[in-house]
Amino acid sequence: MVLPLRETADVAPAVTAGLPTIAIRMPAHPVMRALLAETGLPLAAPSANRSGGVSPTEAIHVANSLGEAAEFVLDGGACERGLESTIVALRSDGTWQLLRPGPIDETQISAILGDVSPIVTSKLEAPGQLASHYAPGKPVRLYADRAEADEFMIGFGALAGDCNLSESADLAEAAARLYACLHEAATASQSRIAVAGIPDQGIGAAINDRLRRAAA
Repeated sequence: MVLPLRETADVAPAVTAGLPTIAIRMPAHPVMRALLAETGLPLAAPSANRSGGVSPTEAIHVANSLGEAAEFVLDGGACERGLESTIVALRSDGTWQLLRPGPIDETQISAILGDVSPIVTSKLEAPGQLASHYAPGKPVRLYADRAEADEFMIGFGALAGDCNLSESADLAEAAARLYACLHEAATASQSRIAVAGIPDQGIGAAINDRLRRAAA
């Protein structure tokens, strides 16, 4: 949740990047919750990968991305959902906006908070809003029905590939496997990446959001 920051809040400017808002979340993962309980403090931290690159979903992805810059990696297993968390901005006037789609979709949030605000701002409020993000370092072609000779193919459903997001066309499985496939594609011998079309519904909208930014 991105929330308005009180003027009297005792928060270091580095935590908010100098913005008048602060982003707060409570992770669901038991290892991270145990770490928070052990420290007894709120923790401020960036994502566990280099800015703009493919997000990690396994400890090895973190180690490969950060290298010696990370003294150690706390391995809690592969991410269950795969995609980064949904980001919602809660405004001081009682409205809310979806800043980044994720595993919790707009319909689920609307059931709790009411309809989303019709006013959409163009200002950048979260890293996941960057036009180019989650990039594997190679050109990415979306909605491909086959791979060209120099392309690593990420398939979906019956459309096979070098890596398949979900042979059963399950969107939850596709979300969980998205970054693992992108990491594999990034290190493959092919110079480009082709990705099969993904239905733009439910968590599929969040998958397509990440793919569009990876291809930008």
